[in-house]
Amino acid sequence: MNNLSNLEPKEVFKWFYEINQIPRSSGKEKEISDFLVKFAKDRNLEVYQDEILNVIIKKPGTPGYENSETIILQGHMDMVCVKADGSDHNFDIDPIEMIVDGDILRANKTTLGGDDGIAVAYGLALLDSNDIPHPPLEVLITTNEETGMDGAMALTAEHLTGTRLLNLDTEEEGVFLVSCSGGSNIDMTFNIEKQPAKDSAYEIVVSGLKGGHSGAEIHLQRGNAIKIATRFLSKVRSNITLAAIEGGIKHNAVPSYAKAIFTTKDFSSIESCLNSLIDDIKEEYRVEEPNLTIAINPSSASETYTDKLSKDIIDFLMVLPDGVQYMSKDIDGLVQTSLNNAIISESDGKLVLVTSVRSASSSSLREILDTLAIICERFGADSKEYAAYPAWQYEADSKLRDIAVKAFNDIYGKDPEISSIHAGLECGLLKGILPNTDMLSFGPDIKDAHTPLEHMSISSVERVWDFTKKLLADLK
Repeated sequence: MNNLSNLEPKEVFKWFYEINQIPRSSGKEKEISDFLVKFAKDRNLEVYQDEILNVIIKKPGTPGYENSETIILQGHMDMVCVKADGSDHNFDIDPIEMIVDGDILRANKTTLGGDDGIAVAYGLALLDSNDIPHPPLEVLITTNEETGMDGAMALTAEHLTGTRLLNLDTEEEGVFLVSCSGGSNIDMTFNIEKQPAKDSAYEIVVSGLKGGHSGAEIHLQRGNAIKIATRFLSKVRSNITLAAIEGGIKHNAVPSYAKAIFTTKDFSSIESCLNSLIDDIKEEYRVEEPNLTIAINPSSASETYTDKLSKDIIDFLMVLPDGVQYMSKDIDGLVQTSLNNAIISESDGKLVLVTSVRSASSSSLREILDTLAIICERFGADSKEYAAYPAWQYEADSKLRDIAVKAFNDIYGKDPEISSIHAGLECGLLKGILPNTDMLSFGPDIKDAHTPLEHMSISSVERVWDFTKKLLADLK
């Protein structure tokens, strides 16, 4: 279809169509950022664009709302660009081809950009309106959220005065997010020392695991392929010498695959022990990981790690914590603190384990990072923290939340779900520069984000639009 003019709300989908004509992958937001600036100038609205291309557009309150507390409406302009096999879409030049399928809006074999283009569309519809009551608005659209929240990290409070912030980057209608986890990555590095291989080599391959997002799905306690492979190595560590180990592909994904190569003088003496452990682990994971595959096969290796380094690495990986560490005491069923041993690989004479740590509590996050550093020190490994982002901590008293809950109940006839997310939101960074600003995150139903199957509910977009207008009217 050429446009979305037949969809309701027309004023929202008009702008969603317009921004989806502009390529806007993370790190390539110049064109969309300039488009937003032009939009503001064409309407004589106050606008700021910083060096990293964040955009702030200001609009005065409508009659009767001139002196109301300023509202920051916030989202991000970039999108994850992923296409299906067989698609010839070029995200650098091609617009997103959108398809209406009943109540579903999706793209043609690519990500849709609903995350978080719908927030931009809501913001532009409000800025473009003449008949929607609202307090003074500061529409903040950030860059590069999907690959590191660089836009929010670089932001200052110089042009922001709002005391209430609505983040529209939530993908489940009827759920209000009131906190999120902070986090940090930590690289744990061994300097590799090798020796000629003396014995026969074998490999253990762990595959078929579900993996998943290490924040959103860590509570499911799926198998970590690196940790599972380590259990086999540890079981027979006095009879083997490690030659190589690798696994995982992304810092924010639970590793679904791992492989380790080892040598041994007499494989027959450990074979039954390893086979017995295969049976035990498959039984442990029969519910969560029915497709788990563990194979032990002959391999080849001209070198191994030194005997001491082999033992140190195996023991190090065995004692490392992994998965859920603490549950929230504020929100039932929410993970407070977790870590994911995500990627292990060898390069340039070093073996590096990348671990992602998350927590809604800054002190708990610090505890886990310090624990990992101590373990590294004990085993002769180096540790380096990086890519840290702060938590948005739960606030027991929130006037904004109370007003939003009442507005939601007035429209839906029921209360929303008050929840949190065990992953990072820009609210955590924004709270750092706007410590006295009350914040809330919500949005329409978006499924399968970050994949070519991404789709958005059209009716949900309309309901959330109606709710947003009602909430703004109630924030007088």
